[in-house]
Amino acid sequence: MKKIKIYTTPYCPFCTRAKKLLNSKNVLLEEIDLSEKPEKFEEMVSTSNGAKTVPQIFINETHIGDCDFIHELDNKGELDKILGIK
Repeated sequence: MKKIKIYTTPYCPFCTRAKKLLNSKNVLLEEIDLSEKPEKFEEMVSTSNGAKTVPQIFINETHIGDCDFIHELDNKGELDKILGIK
């Protein structure tokens, strides 16, 4: 199974939306809540090519993108392939 990491904050509606989509795929998420671990912010920025907004999603340490991008991938039928579930 692929390793999925998502950087979030609890007050972000896009984070909630991204997690809902990923949870609907029955995949395990490693969630890094930046409100609880603010020291992880620089890690997120450096590994996401400078993205400073949440959520930021990684699959097997590869930066996939944000909420809008994973929904776009899902609409195209590509997210399941990336997640390794089809």
